[in-house]
Amino acid sequence: MRKLLLFYLGTLLSSAAIAQYIEQPASWTYSVSVVEENTYEIYFQATLREPWHMYDLGPYQGGPQPTRFTFDLPESAFLEDAIRMESPPAKAYDPMFGMEIGSFGGKGVFIQKIRLEVPAALIRATVEWQVCDGSSCLPPEVEEFEIRLGDGPVVASETTADQAGDPSPSLWGIILQAIAFGLVALLTPCVFPMVPMTVSFFLRGSEDKRKSRLHAALYGIFIVLLYTVPIAVIIGITYFSGGASVTANIFNWLATHWIPNIIFFILFLVFAASFFGAFELVLPSKWTTKTDAKADKGGITGIFFLALTLVLVSFSCTGPIVGAVLIKSTQGAVWEPILTMFAFSAAFALPFTILALVPSLLQRLPKSGGWLNSVKVILGFIILALSLKFLSTADQVYQWGILGRDVFLALWIVVFSLLGFYLLGKIRFRYDSPMDHVGVFRFSLAIAVFSFVMYLIPGMWGAPLKAISGYLPPLGTQEFIMDRTAQAPATVQQMQQADRKYSDLFHLPYGLDGFFHYEQAMAYAKADNKPVFLDFTGLGCVNCKEMEARVWSDPRVQELLRDQFVILALHSDAKNQADQADWVIDERGKELRTLGRINSWFVRTRYQVNAQPTYIILDSDGNPLLPPRNYDLDVEEYIRFLQKGLEAYHK
Repeated sequence: MRKLLLFYLGTLLSSAAIAQYIEQPASWTYSVSVVEENTYEIYFQATLREPWHMYDLGPYQGGPQPTRFTFDLPESAFLEDAIRMESPPAKAYDPMFGMEIGSFGGKGVFIQKIRLEVPAALIRATVEWQVCDGSSCLPPEVEEFEIRLGDGPVVASETTADQAGDPSPSLWGIILQAIAFGLVALLTPCVFPMVPMTVSFFLRGSEDKRKSRLHAALYGIFIVLLYTVPIAVIIGITYFSGGASVTANIFNWLATHWIPNIIFFILFLVFAASFFGAFELVLPSKWTTKTDAKADKGGITGIFFLALTLVLVSFSCTGPIVGAVLIKSTQGAVWEPILTMFAFSAAFALPFTILALVPSLLQRLPKSGGWLNSVKVILGFIILALSLKFLSTADQVYQWGILGRDVFLALWIVVFSLLGFYLLGKIRFRYDSPMDHVGVFRFSLAIAVFSFVMYLIPGMWGAPLKAISGYLPPLGTQEFIMDRTAQAPATVQQMQQADRKYSDLFHLPYGLDGFFHYEQAMAYAKADNKPVFLDFTGLGCVNCKEMEARVWSDPRVQELLRDQFVILALHSDAKNQADQADWVIDERGKELRTLGRINSWFVRTRYQVNAQPTYIILDSDGNPLLPPRNYDLDVEEYIRFLQKGLEAYHK
């Protein structure tokens, strides 16, 4: 170890001076060879000047920087084998590192086979290497290649969401849901009364068509900005003051810590009680009075204050919707909450912008009445059901054991059954109008609600309920399961693994056996000659639970994971304190003590991953064999991913 430290110190002190006077002694070229139809080999050639040498592919734990390739592939391209050297150099014992190391001078060729399922594709490759001359080493260098394979229209490579910051597939679902919520918000009793106010304001200037269109557009823009900018400012301050990791930690705290989750749980209960008619929930009258008075002044200033009045007045109805949208989008990324809020506010502003453009549409809208209170009560039932999700998240992350899956389902069954009876007119609340018959639309809603209740009931005996599995507590929290051998997440074998760190805190689903500590998993994988399946997950991660319920439930997936891999599950949101030996110091010099923060830091710095779920197949030295896989419910592709990992490991 002392020699190793001296080597790195010497490299650090000399590299700055060397780099000033020595041109990079390594250059790279590539060529492509057709192996068979739609299968290609890319040859990467490194040429070095004397006396410099470069290391082979390694890996070298605690040794020098090996030559490392990463590939950015479109969905239609696949790595057929692990990258290899055309002529692997002979390894020699290096006393500096105390191990056998392969290095070469002059020329070295690396070969990667790639198979396409389309006529042509654009591949991006990155190589990282280090050169030494026997007495000193230059700092590692990186070079990128953009390579076209095949003939015809090109399918470009796509970086995974956690590397590029692009929305993941699940984000699009959240955005679509936010748009739906934004449109539905128009029907809430807090928002609907603003319709005539909007129309009356814009009727005053309807003579000038050009000016009216401009003002209507500004009105919609102001509504969007008033919803989106505050969120963006909060994220921007945290991001630029502490970087993406600080922002990720803040939203991870918001999504998983018990304080915000309990606050949201209580707020949703308050909103539900208000919607049921227990009391009227409004913002202080002086706020809305002042903004409404300024709106009467007209012009662009008046339009802004009219938009502000709308946002403030509608808060009591849109507040819980906005909260649900934001909580569902906080998966540790920076842009998702902003995009989601933008989608919600744009959909919410659209009807008002249209009304501002064409005030005469007011005459076609239904008049206010009892139907608006019915919408309010229906939202109350839905909000009451959603409130349990926040309590469930805190319960799972902190492992309180107060809201198991069966209790959660029982409460949902009761809530939605009562909603069904309300739709049929069997229950009336304080401000409901008398109803002597049930309309067709209302009757259809009742059928849908009772059908959902019938779907929930088998879950009380262990049915997986895959359609909503991401929102339910884990199956292991349920007291009674009819087919426990098939469904239980913990087995006797797992219970006996007392020597495995943190196995008393975490369990894998479907009786799978695994580890929750990186070093232990690596040691076991080496002894058992198996690749490691790294599952970067979270106790409160909705998409993680949905993957387990809809993909891991497949017997073929379970067989591969159980027999062919060593499973390593690292939870990003666990609040349990780690053993002191596992504490780490992050790049900002802060000591990390909880398992969730340690796991998140480790995966982010080692594998450049911050999104859950992420699945990475590793060799026994911890090096990725394939690009990571994220949230994707395609079972066949998941099986293919596992099989490709096995093939790469055994090459």
